[in-house]
Order: sequence, then structure tokens, then C-alpha cells
Amino acid sequence: MANFEKLFSRYDRLLLLDTETTGLIYSRDEIIEFAAVIVEPSENGPIVTREYDELVSLSPGGFVPPKIQQLTGITTADLQEKGLSKTRVCRDIGEMVEGNTLLLAYNAHFDLSFLFYMLLRDGDPAILKGKDKLDLLTVYRDRHSYPHRLCSAIEQYGLSGKVVNSHRAVDDVLATVAVMAEMEKEKDDLECYVNLFGYNPKYGIEGKPIGSVTYKPQPYNPQRPLYEL
Repeated sequence: MANFEKLFSRYDRLLLLDTETTGLIYSRDEIIEFAAVIVEPSENGPIVTREYDELVSLSPGGFVPPKIQQLTGITTADLQEKGLSKTRVCRDIGEMVEGNTLLLAYNAHFDLSFLFYMLLRDGDPAILKGKDKLDLLTVYRDRHSYPHRLCSAIEQYGLSGKVVNSHRAVDDVLATVAVMAEMEKEKDDLECYVNLFGYNPKYGIEGKPIGSVTYKPQPYNPQRPLYEL
């Protein structure tokens, strides 16, 4: 794993996260799986100190749409039988984000928006206050041409066969850790993207902007990264 020296000069730990949801509308749809990996520095370099992966129970009357079931393999019955309560998951997340923690994801605006609404309904959204955020999709868009899906990054960095973009949160967050390590080796500027999210100028920002984040339209220009615009 890369050393992430600049990030660890600012943060005690990195929390990478991924979600599976019942749809795309943050204020209406629900998280059905939440996964996270905590990376911390050690004498021998960064190490994964915690992996978390839980199915999340649905609200009363909720169900997994057929399209989402086909994509993820998660069924309504799975969530009824194995899902943790939303309040329990929110409490677990609160423990993981304590202290000087940087939050990271691939397409972080999506995952963090869903996380905020779950905390708003079933936890304490204040736990996200003051937490810096880094979107690895923004980094990838700056460095490589379309397409920009997680599976594209896996292929680009030669990680096929080592990690997988399966549309299960635990697989996708472990893939994100591997992609982040390759990004660090490729160019040592990840800290420049903290609280800076890019978006497709054609479509604009999806949903409500996160207050602590600066959003900029992101045309592909590998000679001039977004933080220099």
C-alpha cells in the first residue's frame, strides 16, 4: 500500500466508505448495505485497522426494487433476516468517524448524501460536522478520460483479478482502497482534492450540495488539475 504521507500529516485515520441503496434519491431511498474500511499509519506503513460491512434493515413497508435486487443480489428478505437496525448502524458510524478522520469514497457526493439523510432520520448528522472529505472519482476524472466508473479505474490501474466492482458495498470499498493506493503512486497530490468535488458540466450537481465542499465543473484536462482552475 502507498504511504499517504501527506494525508497522514493532516489526519489520524482515513475512513473509506461505500453504500448500496434502494434507488438514487437521497431524501427518499434508503441505504441497504454500508461498508467501511479504516486505514491508519503504523511503523511499517499504512494498515487496515478495521473492516465493517452490514446489511441495513428497511423502514416499515420498505422493499428492495427488482432492479436493485438484480444489481446487488440483496433481497427484501435478506434485510428482514440479517439487517441491522438503522439506529445501530448510525451508532457504529459515529464511532468510526470520531476524532481527526478524513472521509473518502469513490463518488463521495452520492454516498455522503445518503449517509447524511440516514443520520438525519435515525442518528446524529452532527457527527459529520467538521469532517473533511475526499472524492476519489474527482481525482480519477482529472487523470483519465471517460469512462469514469469504479470498474474503469480498476482496469486502468491493473487491479482486475485482485479486487472487484461487484455492486456490493464491501467489495466496492475494498476496491476503492486499492484504487486510492494506485492513485497515490501515480501522482502525489491527493491532499489537494480535500473538500473539492468535481461534477460533469453537462449535468450539474446531482441533488443538494454538501455545505463544507467546494464544487467545480470538471472538464477533462490532465495538464491542469481541478485544484489549479
